[in-house]
Amino acid sequence: MFDFFAYTFGYVLNFIYNMVSNYGFAIILFTILVKLLLLPISIKQQRTMKKSAKLQEQIKALQFKYKNDPQKMNQEMMSLYKAEHMSPFSGCLSAIVQIILLLSVFYLVRSPLTFMKQVPKETIDTYIQQMKEEGKMQNSAYPEIDIIREKGQENEQVKINMDFLGLDLSQIPNQNMQDYRVYIIPVLYIISSFISMKITTAMQKQQKAEKKDEVIDITEKTEGEENKETENEEATPDVAMQTNKTMSWLIPIMAISIAFYAPLGLALYWLINNILMIVERIALNKFLKEEE
Repeated sequence: MFDFFAYTFGYVLNFIYNMVSNYGFAIILFTILVKLLLLPISIKQQRTMKKSAKLQEQIKALQFKYKNDPQKMNQEMMSLYKAEHMSPFSGCLSAIVQIILLLSVFYLVRSPLTFMKQVPKETIDTYIQQMKEEGKMQNSAYPEIDIIREKGQENEQVKINMDFLGLDLSQIPNQNMQDYRVYIIPVLYIISSFISMKITTAMQKQQKAEKKDEVIDITEKTEGEENKETENEEATPDVAMQTNKTMSWLIPIMAISIAFYAPLGLALYWLINNILMIVERIALNKFLKEEE
């Protein structure tokens, strides 16, 4: 399945590359195009998240009211979702699309000769064998990147212009650690990951504050029950904040390990995607606020 999407994206990326004759600029334009195509899904996802946040208090009230009758609780919750024109699984589509996109683009950027240039497998295998005999195969994880770097100047069939603003996008940072230039894109990617996490956390806090202002008490609770529930709700934010804090560090650390062991072309895609995601979240958050 991922091969199908990788081939499809490869046609698009190759079309853009033929217009700009530069792999780096082609990746940037390709990333922008993909973001624009996915914009309707992003808007729907943001609306669903905001709507879901507002429903949480009503869901909690139903869970409390029917805690001794799970069947009735499920019925009431489904009625609530139906009345609000929402589905409990409404966020799954966006997650599935993101996973397919992530893996497909990884396949594409890892093997641009196969998916972008449509070079026959026999030709690629011949080059791989030649380079192994010559001792020029640096990394078996990205053999096509090595072919482009070593054989691209000799053969137009496997030539891709990867010179982007003085950076060679075929380079892999952990194989060229003495060249400071290989760190530029991964470091920018890591910084953008931190910024993205900070913005997401800030928006979640803002939504939680707005949700508290709009709380509607649906059930009548005794004073003792109210105090018990209040204690539980007060404890929850601390756990959530700690989890968010841990994730805000864990994800960039994971990003470092990936970015430094992947070709710079892949890191460039992730960097541009992060920047566009930050702009998209800020713009959509403002747009949806005005819409409300």
